[in-house]
Amino acid sequence: MQISREDIRNIAIIAHVDHGKTTLVDALLKQSGIFRENQEVRERVMDSNDIERERGITILSKNTAVQYGDTKINIIDTPGHADFGGEVERILKMVNGVVLLVDAFEGVMPQTKFVLKKALSLKLPVISCINKTDRPGARPKEVVDEVLELFMDLDATDEQLDCPFVYASAKEGYAVLDPEETGQDMKPLFDTIVDYIPAPTGDPDANLQILISTIDYNEYVGRIGIGKVDNGTIKINQEAVIVNHHDPDRTEKVKISKLYEFSGLNKEDVSEAGIGEIVAVSGIADLKIGDTLCGTLSEPVAIPFQKISEPTISMNFIVNDSPLAGQEGKYVTSRHIKDRLLRELNTDVSLRVEETDSTDTFKVSGRGELHLSVLIEEMRREGYEFAVSKAEVIYKKGENGKLLEPMENAFIDVPDEYSGTVISSLSERKGELLNMGSIAGGYTRLEFNIPSRGLIGFRGPFLTDTKGNGIINTVFSGYGPYKGDISYRKTGSLIAFEAGEAVTYGLFNAQERGTLFINPGTKVYSGMVIGSNPRSEDIEVNVCKTKHLTNTRTSSSDEALRLVPPMILSLEQALDFIDQDELLEVTPESLRIRKRILDPILRKRAAMKRQNS
Repeated sequence: MQISREDIRNIAIIAHVDHGKTTLVDALLKQSGIFRENQEVRERVMDSNDIERERGITILSKNTAVQYGDTKINIIDTPGHADFGGEVERILKMVNGVVLLVDAFEGVMPQTKFVLKKALSLKLPVISCINKTDRPGARPKEVVDEVLELFMDLDATDEQLDCPFVYASAKEGYAVLDPEETGQDMKPLFDTIVDYIPAPTGDPDANLQILISTIDYNEYVGRIGIGKVDNGTIKINQEAVIVNHHDPDRTEKVKISKLYEFSGLNKEDVSEAGIGEIVAVSGIADLKIGDTLCGTLSEPVAIPFQKISEPTISMNFIVNDSPLAGQEGKYVTSRHIKDRLLRELNTDVSLRVEETDSTDTFKVSGRGELHLSVLIEEMRREGYEFAVSKAEVIYKKGENGKLLEPMENAFIDVPDEYSGTVISSLSERKGELLNMGSIAGGYTRLEFNIPSRGLIGFRGPFLTDTKGNGIINTVFSGYGPYKGDISYRKTGSLIAFEAGEAVTYGLFNAQERGTLFINPGTKVYSGMVIGSNPRSEDIEVNVCKTKHLTNTRTSSSDEALRLVPPMILSLEQALDFIDQDELLEVTPESLRIRKRILDPILRKRAAMKRQNS
């Protein structure tokens, strides 16, 4: 018999990047009383990953739970960046409703549409929360109209359109039901969640069913599967069966050795859990996202898993074979790299890893450049050393064999004086201007439809063109006809002529040819890219060259030479810069760009062949 658990609410907080999801969770946690009065609590406490805290974005979905009166509210904080949309898609099966967060100044943005579309398709009720109402230039009433228009564009039902609106400042820790009121605390949002989000339902006497939506990992207990109890009861030491809706052959008998529920930021050991509870299960070595844990009372029935959007971009991860290979990394072999990539598949459902003709090369596909760059950064911090190629989009064949490529909707906010430059730049990259309008503060908002490959390597020049004041947001819009060839880079490379150590005299002569990427004392080798050339061709320079010593000149006279400070590339800048014939060496200590062909004679032949073609 189906019953409702009125003492539980399961919600996900969804939004566009930087609209304040994690800050809102901070406020809910603090006001629920889970922290001691004298406890020091850092900002964005849910962003536990080092990379998340450094970049100020949420990458992984995370679970927490608060007690509000007699009701336990399970909360899932989700990423806002389009590249991590797979994290949002898979956790929506765990909740009974969502809180849609929208910035009171920026309004509806691309990822707002993406996450709301996913929630509406699952028939989830939505609470619309207009956040940052205390921000200068906030326009909450206009943003409400934008949200309602978005609901209608996405064919929301009448019940979904009749959603409650809450106005909040997550940073100041208050929410109100009327934007003209002054808030005191988060009570209005708590009350709206309890009143509007339906309680989870299920049959406590039926066979156990838990859909595993997230995989966590702990070095002491191993893999931890997280999901919601849809039916039945789960207990410690209980026999269970793993089945999968999309893999009929998958059947495995297991035993539940550890069971946890969420409380605040911690997992608490429990002996059993019933319907509606979000639980974590450990002790099952082969548990995967999308698996259903079933009891043995009757024939196991798998729960269908949300279809995850396919990757749109790929790059090759290659064993580093440069002259400086193996000097800085701890894990350098193809076996190490393969094992690490396959391990990532356990927790990242949006990632694809394929073996190639070469045993030293793996094709890794993801949702965008940021998605793959975060994986690269995590691996280098763990001690891995490898090389990666230029990112390439994944094409498809359409009707009549026509080539299709991934397309993106790009929303760009730029100061009015730079809008012409940005329009010209994106038009060269096969972008099509859809909308253009003024927004507050002397900014213009541009909406483009552009091939995904047109955005590869664009963010660096875009920030330069807009003096760092431009904001670009993109969301995948589907596949469209191939738009023609695009030139990724108009500049050439400065290439080291010989192996050795870069010296001031050699760099002083080389800096006249372009912008340098290295300092004196940097180890280089023939074929290593040490700078960019404003012209389109590559130039070889000898940065190891020293002055001849005579009775009137000494090597110490190098100290009088003045070098322009080099441009030290970040990981994203290096990935943007490399061209099709170049690789990026990634080590725990260094990022080095090099030509694929290191032999200077073969490299010149390849360059001549490319020019002739």
